[in-house]
Amino acid sequence: MPPHSRIRHGLIDTRFGPVAAWLNRDGALIRLIFHPRLEQMAEHACRRDDEALAEVARQLAEYESGARRDFDLPLAPQGTPFQQQVWAALRRIPYGRTVSYGELAKALGHPDGARAIGRANATNPIALIVPCHRVLGADGSLTGYAGGLPLKAALLRFELERSEPPGLFSA
Repeated sequence: MPPHSRIRHGLIDTRFGPVAAWLNRDGALIRLIFHPRLEQMAEHACRRDDEALAEVARQLAEYESGARRDFDLPLAPQGTPFQQQVWAALRRIPYGRTVSYGELAKALGHPDGARAIGRANATNPIALIVPCHRVLGADGSLTGYAGGLPLKAALLRFELERSEPPGLFSA
């Protein structure tokens, strides 16, 4: 049985556009992309099973309604140990907040590794759920995003509008 025969995918409509998502045979999310192109779908060809993606769709709908800020889905992105470390750090960036590539590099013990962090960020296979859109350039500018800078700006604006401003005594 070919490896792709155990992987399932589905399409989900969101306020930010169509999303394609793939689950491994254990039901863990391995890929999520906005505005999938035909070649991306062909590259990851497998059985379509929208029902298998029901929990992903539910949590995305909760995010869109403002009821969810963190996702609770089993994830299994494929990557190097360094990429895995970066993707885990991305999941710790709070909703409605941003960090620079340099700040993330320092937090991971690689003070001169902003470019390496950027490369790992760019290869994140699970958009939004692993929130690579929350990473900005050193000057606060929007920099690369696989879904395009307008989508990155829309996601950040959406989260900012629904975030409570830090209080006087917040950490």
